[in-house]
Amino acid sequence: MDMSLVLDYLARWGHFLFGITWIGLLYYFNFVQGEYFKVADASSRVDAFTKLVPRALWYFRWGAMFTFLTGAYMLMVRMGGWTLDITLGALMGTLMFLNVWLIIWPNQKIVIASNEKLKAGGEALPEAAGAAPKAALASRTNTLFSVPMLFFMGSSTHFSHGIVAMDSLSFIVSVVIIAALELNAIFGKQGPLTTVRGVIVSGLVLTAVLWGIVEVL
Repeated sequence: MDMSLVLDYLARWGHFLFGITWIGLLYYFNFVQGEYFKVADASSRVDAFTKLVPRALWYFRWGAMFTFLTGAYMLMVRMGGWTLDITLGALMGTLMFLNVWLIIWPNQKIVIASNEKLKAGGEALPEAAGAAPKAALASRTNTLFSVPMLFFMGSSTHFSHGIVAMDSLSFIVSVVIIAALELNAIFGKQGPLTTVRGVIVSGLVLTAVLWGIVEVL
């Protein structure tokens, strides 16, 4: 048995397995839990943030970590065979991974600690008021990115747009759009991503725009 083929398949299998865990929880946070918190009473939110959220975030962040690592392994194996599709998908996936570990998780730790203080009869941490919106915006942006990211991961096999050329207009324009959205995730506001409908529609529109760019330019 060719061990390189075995490792390649295990990496693909792991990428799917960890990716489903990660993105599934991302959608749970944005489409289910976040909407519940909007209508839940204060005591229910405190209880969820001290008992439910930390458990879900554990699987969420480590799902992201191992999705990234298995994806990075497959890209290293391919080396020079990166298509435009897989490159754009990998770029968005990498930004999503960084958002999890550098924005969402650090800020959610503050929110969890604040709720633990409230549950113990203390006062909320003052920095929690700023941490929650930062985590929410990064999470919404990840949900936005997930739609075209998954599209391009699939299109790399079904109708690939060829080996990526870093100086091509389609690549440059696509990267500029993705970078602008990531900068908004760090410094901007939710805008149309505030609602579940808004983030879903925005994800589909972004997918259509990026697909149009790689097809036309």
